[in-house]
Amino acid sequence: MKRFFSLTAIFFLVVQFAQAQSVEMAETLRSSGKIYVVVAVMALLFLGLFFYLFSIDRRLKKIEKDK
Repeated sequence: MKRFFSLTAIFFLVVQFAQAQSVEMAETLRSSGKIYVVVAVMALLFLGLFFYLFSIDRRLKKIEKDK
């Protein structure tokens, strides 16, 4: 239980320090409107990865069912 509280405290400290930092590159992308392109590309990558993993899962289920 003591370990849980210490890990939780460390997690909150890390999150607090991460929020305190201002990334200059992100500010530049946000000011020029290119951040939306970055977000769209990341969303497409995650959707593609999700679709790929889902199709592999379907194939594996089919192979397991046949055997």
